[in-house]
Amino acid sequence: MKIGLVTPYVYPLPGGVNEHVRFLYENLRLRGHDVRIITSSHGLQRSSEGDVIRIGKGFSVPSNGSVGTITISPRYVSQVKQVLERERFDLLHFHEPFVPFLSLIVLRQSTSVNVATFHAYAGFSPAMEIGSKMLPGYARRLHGRIAVSAAARHFVDRFFPGDYKVIPNGVDLGRFQRAVPIARWQDGTPNVLFVGRLEDRKGLPHLLKAFRLIRKSGMECRLLIVGSGPQEREARRYVLTRGLQNVEFLGRVSDAEKAQLFKTADVFVSPATGRESFGVVLLEAMAAGAPIVCSDIHGYKGVVHRDQQAILVPPRDAKALAAGIAGLLADPEMRARMGASGQARAEQFSWEHVTAKVEEYYNFVIRRLAAQNQLPPGFSAEIVAPAHPAGAPED
Repeated sequence: MKIGLVTPYVYPLPGGVNEHVRFLYENLRLRGHDVRIITSSHGLQRSSEGDVIRIGKGFSVPSNGSVGTITISPRYVSQVKQVLERERFDLLHFHEPFVPFLSLIVLRQSTSVNVATFHAYAGFSPAMEIGSKMLPGYARRLHGRIAVSAAARHFVDRFFPGDYKVIPNGVDLGRFQRAVPIARWQDGTPNVLFVGRLEDRKGLPHLLKAFRLIRKSGMECRLLIVGSGPQEREARRYVLTRGLQNVEFLGRVSDAEKAQLFKTADVFVSPATGRESFGVVLLEAMAAGAPIVCSDIHGYKGVVHRDQQAILVPPRDAKALAAGIAGLLADPEMRARMGASGQARAEQFSWEHVTAKVEEYYNFVIRRLAAQNQLPPGFSAEIVAPAHPAGAPED
């Protein structure tokens, strides 16, 4: 069928949602579908680049303890109508459909089957509270709803109640399985790795405090920090003023180097403080065979199992974090066991497997609409018989 993937974030700029859209696009095409990505521009990108269709301009704004995007255009409605009339999609798949304004306008103008994936998780959200009062009509235009985790489902269901199918994020297994460690850090000193944006919710300050405790105990190890963000200056100042040795700030790295760094890690640490819907970095660590120490938060519990692939510790607890890291560094057998368990679990999150679940859910939604005689008039794709006896996709 012809599918449009709608992302409110400027594709292909880095980010979890855009990464999800990228691999979904590639794997849906491998499964024989005709796919486009609908996004906005940021800077001087051309309006059309192959299968990427750009409408409007994207601007960065603070969101959920991180940085999000809103998109605007003085000719949004006419531009969207033109694109939809030209492309004639059978199905539009919206990622974070209520982020202003691109997704909302495409959803309002859509005459296709509409499916949405909800990626976010937070505590109280004023934006979602307001949206729940202003956007119920848009929500009713969604024929199918996906959440990337139970945490994400719980969050969105508070504001837009409905039936949500949990289909997780995926991981590019091959990239991490093929990667080789970086030789310069294969010198006998154990490597502790952090990967993430340097902002409050990723918890780097708590990891730095934990690393200082480990070093003060006399344990030899190195901390590799991948990422950039508003807390970088504060983090560097902490390292400098405490005279903390063996800390390397690597900034942003390429996908290939990131995979190598996961292979280089003796322990991967994610000290996030909360508001994580899933934890793609945990999947990446598992795919590379790295044992994990991470915060015991809702979004992570659906990815790793306690004491099998990861040691879970209370968020914002530097002492517990230090104990978890030191315990793994001191126990090579536990590291090997957790690493092997992680690689086996990561297989369940391959993009091939995840895309098959998404495709099956598309077909389930289409069959349901057909049974209710509610398929959009222009829908022309084949209606596929159910893969399971009950007719609905399995979890």
